Amino acid sequence: MFKDSVAFSGFSTDDLAKAKTFYADTLGVDVSEQDGVLALHLGGGHEVIIYPKPNHEPATFTVLNFPVPDIEQTVDRLAQAGVQTERYEGFDQDERGIMREEGFPIAWFKDPAGNILSVLQE
Repeated sequence: MFKDSVAFSGFSTDDLAKAKTFYADTLGVDVSEQDGVLALHLGGGHEVIIYPKPNHEPATFTVLNFPVPDIEQTVDRLAQAGVQTERYEGFDQDERGIMREEGFPIAWFKDPAGNILSVLQE
C-alpha cells in the first residue's frame, strides 16, 4: 500500500519560534515554515515536520539522529553554541557526554521543547 510513498516524520513543540531559531541558527538546518508548521530539510532530501501543540510533552525517546563524521568536534561545537549533552543513568558517558560502549558513539541533547536529539558518529 505505501511502498512508493515518500513518508516523513514529525514531532511537536510548545514554541514554534524557538524551534525555528534553534534548528536554523544553532544547528544550521535548512528550515521553512508554512501554515504554522516547520519543515526541516535534511540531507538526502529527507524532511521532518515540527508542529505546535499547546499541551506538548517532550518525547521520552530520541526523535531525530544526526550522523556526523567526527562526534567529538560536533559535541564541542554544540557546547560552544550553548547546547549541553544529556547524561543518562546506566550509560557510560565520557566528560563530553559521549557514550561509546555499544554500537556507534552517540551523544544526546535536547531542543528548546525538551525533545531528545542525538549526534552519532558514522
